[in-house]
Amino acid sequence: MLYQDAFLARLEAGLRTLLPQWGLPGAAPLSLLTVSENATYCVEDEEAGRKLILRVHRPGYRTSQEILSELAWIEALRAGAVVETPAPIAARDGTLLCSFDDGGHPRYVVAFEHMSGREPEAADDLVPWFERLGRITARLHGHSRGWQRPSWFVRKSWTYETILGEAPYWGNWRAGLGLEAPGKVILERTEAVLRRQIEAYGMAPERFGLVHADLRLANLLVDGDRLGVIDFDDCGLSWYAFDFAAAVSFHEHHAFIPAVKAAWIEGYRAVAPLALADEQAIDMFLMLRRLHLTAWIASHSETPTAQSMGVPYTHGTVDLADAYLRKHG
Repeated sequence: MLYQDAFLARLEAGLRTLLPQWGLPGAAPLSLLTVSENATYCVEDEEAGRKLILRVHRPGYRTSQEILSELAWIEALRAGAVVETPAPIAARDGTLLCSFDDGGHPRYVVAFEHMSGREPEAADDLVPWFERLGRITARLHGHSRGWQRPSWFVRKSWTYETILGEAPYWGNWRAGLGLEAPGKVILERTEAVLRRQIEAYGMAPERFGLVHADLRLANLLVDGDRLGVIDFDDCGLSWYAFDFAAAVSFHEHHAFIPAVKAAWIEGYRAVAPLALADEQAIDMFLMLRRLHLTAWIASHSETPTAQSMGVPYTHGTVDLADAYLRKHG
């Protein structure tokens, strides 16, 4: 239960001490936008008529080198006009990564330009947007495959071990909210099937590389016919096909999944090849991601997203796993 009122009050107070580093008055209007891994704020400079988005990083989640590596990829993507995404904004001294002290612990802060738009909603007709997202994802993957990363570049890997292994980054799905013994048996069997399938699929370079890893609706911004992408905080090394599974996070059970999957594949193939084996692996990664998020909801239960999902999400995971076993078990 990290993001309690007292902690958020400390974050805002610390953040205000940094505002002058971006040429902003310490008393500028500051509003909390989202709490997920991190706390994200919008600050307005009313006199200058500009807005900045400030991301205060979750304690202990990212190293400074990992954050700077994320920003390096964003800047390279922007330089290559690969995707429309907000620019990181340097402080007056030129640094992209600032911090304030919170009881002897640094709290890292990154500023981004404000991007207009709204999050697509599950009730929208998502098919055209997922066709567009497939094209964007293919361009991201193409850049990833060809980009010469800086020698100091470091990002975490999203693999079977870090998602479902003995020390997963987001906790153990067995702590899933409301998970009961019969459901645990089903999920144990599903995990064993996924392990075999993922080992068989492998991590060859054509299948595994630097990906966004969180292209979900909350990280997309629609404005007219523009589809912008935000929040590369989870970018890391994983399977390219995993990016579709991440794109439908928290909606894996919805009836629209087959339609948006087909649209995403169509869009992807309009830009780059997608092997049949990779297309067939998407359902495997959907199930993997569902278990991943079941653990995340339990370990981040104080966040609004986790609270909106709660126990029903865990029960839905069991239902999806049961169906998955009937097909693959």
